[in-house]
Amino acid sequence: MYDMQNIKKLGTLGKLAPEAMEAFKAFDQAALADGAIPRKYKELMALAVALTTQCPYCLEIHRKAALAAGATEQEMAETTFLAAALRAGAAVTHGTHLVDHG
Repeated sequence: MYDMQNIKKLGTLGKLAPEAMEAFKAFDQAALADGAIPRKYKELMALAVALTTQCPYCLEIHRKAALAAGATEQEMAETTFLAAALRAGAAVTHGTHLVDHG
């Protein structure tokens, strides 16, 4: 099902729901714009989220955007392990629901 060519279908999706698509695009642009948090850091955060949600589209889009915003491969590698640590931490803390609370 995953194919980067599907991104080309966003135009069709937008034609079917133009108001929602325009609102989404404006929101997305505002959320990723430089602000108190620079764009490069926002793109690294987006990569961490994409790694956690395992969205292949987001991974590819935000990898390119992070590089364009000045992120290095070392920063993306550290972002990868940050996401991995959070996923592992979630599994461990959810495991507390499995043990007797005494």
